[in-house]
Amino acid sequence: MGFDLPGKEWTTYIPIATTVALAIYVAWEAMRPKIGWVNPDIQKNEEKVVHTMDVEDIGEKLSICRCWRSKTFPLCDGIHKAHNKRTGDNVGPLRLKRRNVS
Repeated sequence: MGFDLPGKEWTTYIPIATTVALAIYVAWEAMRPKIGWVNPDIQKNEEKVVHTMDVEDIGEKLSICRCWRSKTFPLCDGIHKAHNKRTGDNVGPLRLKRRNVS
């Protein structure tokens, strides 16, 4: 069983193969992280992303996202684990905790 297409018949598949290859390439480019971009999609309409939090609101501990992929940004939701596995990176959150002052 093989591709034994005579003459012009195989040329009818060129547009289909080209379209499929182009669709795969476009999908791949859309999923691929932008080289050099730390922030892939959080508040891209802003010139600079800045968040402010009152120290009193921290509670006992808080994890701040550093991979820029958290759905709860600026808070960490653990998505860095999947990011690290996919990319070989080793990023983790910034953890803040209240010091016990006696």
